[in-house]
Amino acid sequence: MENRKNVNGNKLSRRAFLRKTSLAAAAAAGMAAGTQSASAQASKINDTSKILNYDPRMGYRRLGRTGLMISEVALGGHWINRNGDRYWDEFVNDDVPPDVANNRIEVINACIEAGINYLDIGTSAECLAYGVALKGQRDKMIIAADDYKLTARRAENCNVDKLTFDIDQCLRRLRTDYLDIWRVKADMYGRSTDSHIEAIIETFHKARRAGKVKHLAVSSHRRPWLQHVIQTFPQVEIVSFPCSATTKEKGKPAARNNVEEVNAGYGADTEQSIFEIVRKLNIGIVGTKPFLGGSLFKIKRKFPVSDAGDKQQHNLARLTLQCILANDAVTTTIPGLTTVHEVRNAVRASYSRRTPPTAAEKDWLIRVTQSRWQTLPPQYAWLRDWQVV
Repeated sequence: MENRKNVNGNKLSRRAFLRKTSLAAAAAAGMAAGTQSASAQASKINDTSKILNYDPRMGYRRLGRTGLMISEVALGGHWINRNGDRYWDEFVNDDVPPDVANNRIEVINACIEAGINYLDIGTSAECLAYGVALKGQRDKMIIAADDYKLTARRAENCNVDKLTFDIDQCLRRLRTDYLDIWRVKADMYGRSTDSHIEAIIETFHKARRAGKVKHLAVSSHRRPWLQHVIQTFPQVEIVSFPCSATTKEKGKPAARNNVEEVNAGYGADTEQSIFEIVRKLNIGIVGTKPFLGGSLFKIKRKFPVSDAGDKQQHNLARLTLQCILANDAVTTTIPGLTTVHEVRNAVRASYSRRTPPTAAEKDWLIRVTQSRWQTLPPQYAWLRDWQVV
């Protein structure tokens, strides 16, 4: 992007230009629509006719200033693969195996029937599988997508041409003309620079003008960096970060559903709460890793899964999601769901929110979750950075 001049004839830097134009765009889009929490705004919605897959049992919350109403329990793109790992990466020749296609069709249909209307995707295999599953019913899901191998997670991809290629590949594999949300996966450790974000924003504006994307979301595993981005770049309407059953909001008293941080390391910035920031800026929060990357459960399974699953694990999953939804700043939580049984169990977290967990259930949930925090595998040690936010 060439330099622009301000009213005094001085050149504006690329960064200043993007920031100036984005502030005007944000204001025009209703950035100052209010600082109410997602759940408070949702409670005032009288017209449900425009909510996708509306089910009166499901809770729906406004996704920040996007205006989108999404189910508070949604569908994360991950599901268990043949090795028992938590996600599918890619398919040879972009061919979706028949058993995978059938599984995703069953899960998507169960989600639509249950009132879920938001899908969050992060790999090429997920784009392909959900492209098959959503054939003929694309308009039933608000889709946020990105391919972590092609996106800004790698510094060498942080230019308009390569990021546009990322969007185009997601569209091709999803068999759709547009993404409701381009959910950019930035560097996991907060090493993306402001110049990288400027390239993302420039790509976003270009893609939006072309009708390929509608809204911009950013995710990272490093909280101080994410806080900097949403306070510096108002084009970012949505953020994605881990929210667990024991996530504590900075400045709030410790309680059963708001416990003290176990370890403030891993670069944590505990001086301010990101929840307070997103409330002020009217930004949507998509809560990821509700089950600690699968570490919450001791029983490990492999795809295909044909049984209904363990009752105790279902209870642990449901209570975890219900606890996360008690935070009014969180718009939605996105568990990865492998079976129809898991879908039906997950939505109960929203369906049953008018009936709070018993004291015994809360004690059990916190006890189990805290024990899992102590035994996180090395690849998920960074999750401790998200215990007090």
